[in-house]
Amino acid sequence: MSEMGYVDAEERERKPSRRRRPARGSNRNLFIIGGAALVVLIVVVVIAVVTMGGGDDKKDQASASARVTPKVYVNTPANSLVNKLNERSKDKRPLNKSEVFGDDAKSVSHGNYHFTLVGSQLSDCASVTWGQQLQSDLRKYGCTQVARGAYVSQDKKYLGQFVAMNLEQLQGAEQIVRDLDPNSNAGFVSPLAAQGAENFGSGFSAAYSQSFGHYVVVSWVERAGGAQPQTMNELLDASIAIERADDFVWERLVLVGG
Repeated sequence: MSEMGYVDAEERERKPSRRRRPARGSNRNLFIIGGAALVVLIVVVVIAVVTMGGGDDKKDQASASARVTPKVYVNTPANSLVNKLNERSKDKRPLNKSEVFGDDAKSVSHGNYHFTLVGSQLSDCASVTWGQQLQSDLRKYGCTQVARGAYVSQDKKYLGQFVAMNLEQLQGAEQIVRDLDPNSNAGFVSPLAAQGAENFGSGFSAAYSQSFGHYVVVSWVERAGGAQPQTMNELLDASIAIERADDFVWERLVLVGG
């Protein structure tokens, strides 16, 4: 865990509370596997250009120039509930943007925190990340895609970024989670610039990451304007709302027979 410039008792308690979060996924997993839901991927028409492989997209290059990192970074142990997704060889179909940021991800909530998706993009791994070590490991461990979504809370008080990385296997995903710790100086993901979230990351922010099989999921949040929160529970709760965009992982788990 990286805590850069902010330490309090609630922050020290945050990581154990984060570890209990897989129970939410477990309930969802049992619900889906029990036959109560049919996975339907709704293809929607999108206006934005989706970059699937070329690192020469001008918008991607511009966003990758935003070299900001969170002041607080917490990585949670890999989620064992999705072990059947540990190898991409069993989950070969590439992600598509309407799958990751479909209807369920357009509005996400937790407690009193309600967010709306204001921008999303699916890109290659090099063009939206920075840092020599991080990019080297992304190549080494077979990263093929990075999905990013920008969120703004309904009351305009909070901003969020959801990031999902598609690696070859769990081992690589776990290494990337370690690389993303700002204390490693390996590099980070550039936030997606979108209307209402143009200056994300310039102030005090917190990021929470976890491996879900061969995927890395990051929820990154801040107060609008970057002010430091009174307690870290504030950003923790906001981050759990953003992390609810990880539904695609559980749908993928069903598709591989999880």
